Amino acid sequence: MQVQVDIEFDQLVRIAKKLPNKQWQKLKAEVETENHTDYSADDMEKFLLNGPTFSKKQLETIEENRKAINKWRTI
Repeated sequence: MQVQVDIEFDQLVRIAKKLPNKQWQKLKAEVETENHTDYSADDMEKFLLNGPTFSKKQLETIEENRKAINKWRTI
């Protein structure tokens, strides 16, 4: 089960300041660690090339819908 709570930044700061010293140090260390991953251009290219694509039938349907919408707009 997952719960999401929306709190304002200043509320978060007040909560953090009320932490005991040991927990504050642990939180501070966790926030200061850089655990984000840098992705290269090759990773992005692989991601995009392996993504979903339209089938010929879907492309035909899209084209028909565009033509119908354009025709409707000119009426």
